[in-house]
Amino acid sequence: MTDMKTPTLSDPAELGIDPIALEALLVRAQREIDDGTLPSCQLAVARNGQLAVFETFGDAEPFNRYSIFSCTKALIAGAMWMLLADGSLRLDQRVADVIPEFATHGKDVITIEQVLVHQSGFPRAPLRLVGGTTRAQRLERYSSWELNWEPGTRYEYHPTSAHWVLADLIEGATGTDFRQFVHTRVLDPLGLSRFRLGEPAERQGDITALEVRGEPPADADLSALFGVEGLTLAMMQGQVTDGALLEFNRPEIRELGVPGAGGITDAASLALYYQALLHNPDGMWDPAWLAAGTAEVHGDLPEPFFKVPSHRTLGLTIAGEGDTARYRGYGHTLSPRSFGHGGAAGQIALADRDTGISFCYLTNGIDANVLHSGRRTAGLASRAGALVASG
Repeated sequence: MTDMKTPTLSDPAELGIDPIALEALLVRAQREIDDGTLPSCQLAVARNGQLAVFETFGDAEPFNRYSIFSCTKALIAGAMWMLLADGSLRLDQRVADVIPEFATHGKDVITIEQVLVHQSGFPRAPLRLVGGTTRAQRLERYSSWELNWEPGTRYEYHPTSAHWVLADLIEGATGTDFRQFVHTRVLDPLGLSRFRLGEPAERQGDITALEVRGEPPADADLSALFGVEGLTLAMMQGQVTDGALLEFNRPEIRELGVPGAGGITDAASLALYYQALLHNPDGMWDPAWLAAGTAEVHGDLPEPFFKVPSHRTLGLTIAGEGDTARYRGYGHTLSPRSFGHGGAAGQIALADRDTGISFCYLTNGIDANVLHSGRRTAGLASRAGALVASG
């Protein structure tokens, strides 16, 4: 069990947060709890390096933690920026220069930058989680991975495969287990002891169990809504099926610390992590590399289904101008300079450079209807964007 110390909360009004807008955000979060769509959820808002709001709704205790799925990717990104800054790794460096076993089936040309922006060409490469993810086993598995398309020619989200490679780049460059590196170099200096990647079974008692609720949408409804002929739920989900997500209830999977999906935290800790990305306390990151990860687009090839620019930084996404921000989970009111990363089940963590707000929403409810979770994410993000006037 983790430290259950009450987090320090500041007065939202003193941080410039509008009380009417805040109430609208809380009411929106409560909606799916009241109608039974979700068992519980948790949200947090921070500004000026301080936690302003930390609320838990539904069937969960106030300080429960959650499996955060792909919101984890921001943590691995933070570790990579450090290694790029000190020269341990280079953007134009081939993965195979650090992991020789990777240089098979045309993968020898893939660069670290392509892996970070999801242009590396192996989004569906398989890796058995239980009993198959020691470093030696991973290196052996990499040698059999084949390309789905030529690296650098298209964008397709890599749910977990790219981040296993990033984890081994961290280990290859530092000689340190990737989980230990992110704890000792990123999380612990920030005092985020409840944010873990790889949590032993004896410390899992405060983690909410994942549940699937509802019914999946009809494929015809998906095609009609998004204007993509032949779009199916299987195409949208890929490897991220409801069954795959439920695997993160297993103690051994939580202990493994899947680098692209296995983070465990509460909403307050993740909101404060994004405050660190905004303010860079004690110069934790080299400013140029922090900007490359939070403010600069390094990959903008279109998303394959919706054909909108991917707006990928070195590890995160940027909202960008215009209506396409909603496809990246940023709603309608956040500034174009907002950055962050979403996770399965409609989870979201982000920061808005214009207002200084960071926002995190987590849930243990896997809504089988992906349309619901997408709308919820956009609605919550829009309300978070209205908490503080820009400027």
